Amino acid sequence: MTDNWPTADLDHVRRLRVLAAGIPGATVTERVFDAAPNHVWDLMWGNGTTFTEFQTDMSQVERLERDQDRVRMTVRSRYGMRAQLEGVVSPGWCWLQSRFLLVGMAAAEEPGGGTRVALTGGVRVPGKAALVPIGVRRESNKSLDRLAEKL
Repeated sequence: MTDNWPTADLDHVRRLRVLAAGIPGATVTERVFDAAPNHVWDLMWGNGTTFTEFQTDMSQVERLERDQDRVRMTVRSRYGMRAQLEGVVSPGWCWLQSRFLLVGMAAAEEPGGGTRVALTGGVRVPGKAALVPIGVRRESNKSLDRLAEKL
């Protein structure tokens, strides 16, 4: 009977939009870059530490453990706070969460050329599946500006 179930293939950006749509307070900020997806993703994630070079609220990765696509990492914010992030990372896709933070990043080939990048995340509301929406779009735009400078 499972032959009748609908299926949908989503690229990483569409997948990020769907997940963010289920989180109150989450916003998705997108931009298209004139560069190949692999090149863009290398600048966004690289070896697991380069995302601090364009994510405006992260300053360094203190610890990174990886088991295939599962990731655990300790990051420090530019304000000195630490977070223990866990999640999934694969080429073009990153979804990391801690008790207080959510970081979502996606990159997908844009029809007609280039790469569409989407970011979501922010501070989680304690005890709820929600984000504090203050300043998220502004910070995401700053992050995308930094990424554009690297390209």
